[in-house]
Amino acid sequence: MIRWLAANNFGDTMGGGLAGPTGLVIILLLVIGTVLLIRNMNARLRRLPERFESAERPDADDKPKDVATED
Repeated sequence: MIRWLAANNFGDTMGGGLAGPTGLVIILLLVIGTVLLIRNMNARLRRLPERFESAERPDADDKPKDVATED
């Protein structure tokens, strides 16, 4: 009767033994990847000029020659 009370009725306990360490490795890889991506983006943003030169906008009166206008 004591054996029956001490029996393991929860199934195979060794099968899920790697779930914790595997999850930890995956989380660490995601954190490392995120840190590297953030550092790369910061480096790229530092290399940008403070202000971009404004592109000259064509005047509204200047119409392209290949566009037909309906009058």
